[in-house]
Amino acid sequence: MFALQLLFSLFLSCLVTTARPPRRIPSCQVVQMDVFCSDRSLRSTPLNLPHGIRTLDLSRNQVQNLTQETLAHHTGLHHLNLGSNKIHFIQPGLFRDMTDLKVLDLSKNHLSVFAQSKTSVGPLTAVESLDLSGNGLFTGMTDYFLAESPLLTNVSLNGNSITKIAHNTFSGALSLRKINLHNNVILEIEDGAFDSLDHLTELDLSKNSINCITDFNLYNLKTLNLSKNSLELFRSTVSDNLYELIHLDLSENKMSLLPLLPRKNKLEYLDVSRNQIQSINVTGSIEGQIYFMCTCLAAPPSFSKHHQCFYHLKYLDMSYNSLKSLPQFLFSTMVSLEVLNVSNNCISSFSVSAGLLKNVRIINLSYNSLQTLTFAENALQSLEELYLSGNELTTLDYHTFQRLPNIRLLHLQQNNLRVCTSAVPDQNHPDPSGCVSFSSVSNLEYLYLSENSLQTLPPNTFSDTPLKLLDLSLNPGLDMKQDSLRGLENSLVHLFLRENNITELNTDLASLTSLKYVDLSTNQLTTLPMWNKESSIESLNLQNNNLVSLEYSTVLALERTLKTIYMGSNPLSCCRNLPFLHMVQNSAVVVPDIETVTCVYMEDTEPVNIEKVTQEMCQNLENGSVNIIMIIVVGLVLMITLVLLIKCCHSRRRKRNRSFSA
Repeated sequence: MFALQLLFSLFLSCLVTTARPPRRIPSCQVVQMDVFCSDRSLRSTPLNLPHGIRTLDLSRNQVQNLTQETLAHHTGLHHLNLGSNKIHFIQPGLFRDMTDLKVLDLSKNHLSVFAQSKTSVGPLTAVESLDLSGNGLFTGMTDYFLAESPLLTNVSLNGNSITKIAHNTFSGALSLRKINLHNNVILEIEDGAFDSLDHLTELDLSKNSINCITDFNLYNLKTLNLSKNSLELFRSTVSDNLYELIHLDLSENKMSLLPLLPRKNKLEYLDVSRNQIQSINVTGSIEGQIYFMCTCLAAPPSFSKHHQCFYHLKYLDMSYNSLKSLPQFLFSTMVSLEVLNVSNNCISSFSVSAGLLKNVRIINLSYNSLQTLTFAENALQSLEELYLSGNELTTLDYHTFQRLPNIRLLHLQQNNLRVCTSAVPDQNHPDPSGCVSFSSVSNLEYLYLSENSLQTLPPNTFSDTPLKLLDLSLNPGLDMKQDSLRGLENSLVHLFLRENNITELNTDLASLTSLKYVDLSTNQLTTLPMWNKESSIESLNLQNNNLVSLEYSTVLALERTLKTIYMGSNPLSCCRNLPFLHMVQNSAVVVPDIETVTCVYMEDTEPVNIEKVTQEMCQNLENGSVNIIMIIVVGLVLMITLVLLIKCCHSRRRKRNRSFSA
């Protein structure tokens, strides 16, 4: 009987299981002949897809075995994405009949397991782009994927475990134009490993363990990335052939000298930042032989063939090295240079003679040990941005920046400069020493002078200079005169005066009709400068001051254009700032630090958030104050009356006593 009951229970369980609908897998997205099935926990291609599809995206699924059945016999694909699955087996000859397949993505699978079977995945007769990144492939395993790829132009082997590039690694893919070997553990590159790739133009070997390149001879290569290796030496083959190399990245290595570049080159971008370069060498001695950095194409007859040549170079980055000087001969052939970055070195002096660096637009000399800076009259005629922050500049020639006709941006923070007046020097008043002038710099728009220990800002400091942004922050004790900002009435938009310990702002800001962004935070201000209805202020930072109340006229002037105001950490009075509170609570003005903006409602009470203050509270406080005053007055009157009555009674009693005695 028990056995029958058990069988009956199992039968009911089977019926319930059969009746329960299977877990529904989200359907694929079909757009014309392209099918997208990514991230749907699939183990194979859905069977209900239309015939003749061209794109199939099965990425981020659970595919393990790649067979014809897995792909539902779709052979007309042009683009197949199988990235981020668990593929460890590929049916031999699977792609043989896919004669239209151009793009194949097999990244982030387990193909190292398949490679151990030593079976070729090919032929890949039509594939042009192949992604094998993130598969744990070791040295020699790539042969099974590249052996029969006659049309392959782009291969990614990023994020594998390859330690060596053999001379025959790419022998089955002679059409390659782009190879990505980023983030492997490559220690060795055999001679001739890339020589057979006549079409190769882009090679990424970054983030490996390569320690030297001694005979670079890839004439057709245009982009080479060797950053984040352990390179101590880069040397090109001595050859009269023209190298097509345009972009060379050697950053984050261990080089102590500049690379020995091809003699004839088209190099436009050179990055040797974050190395250990200590000096600029004209020649280099390797194994007893002398190799010049390059000789020049189209050099003038008087030009020595042993000089460096960088005729095409537009970008040079030598930042984060140990350079102590920059000899001017380095720039002698850099006629096309536009960007020079030598920040974060140990350079103490920088000078540019006439005629040099005519096309440079940006120079970054920040965070060196600069004490001397000299520009000849006709040098740097195209310079637009100059970064000099974090140096030791104390004295500059009076007209240093007037010699830069196109300068738009100057970063001078963290120096020790003194600003001159705008008085025009003459025979009786020669150029002052020990200070620099910022007047009549005809195109200067952005000037950063924070952290310069500035003590005073003379009148007319920036006359005839169309500044849009002026940063004078972190100059404690800065004394600004009434006319310090004269000449900026129609141009200045941003003004930064934070952390200057200013108690009272004497400068006339009301005349700056274009001023929109003002930072007066972390000072000792008790009152604000007067603004009139001409004000165009949109953002005002008043955090960390000593403001108790804002003038009603100031609130009215600001309310018309103000969009953002910071007011936290001020000892505001609640009831003395009702116009300001009304503006904050009833206008579109945004107070980003509203949670920290508090005011004092009554003396000896805890501060309250300004959002909780109402006008009625202050009226009640005023009424209560009036009532208390009335009570005090009445009390005083009663006390005086009582005292007078007591005195009268006392005097009468004394009179009675006198008459009785008589």
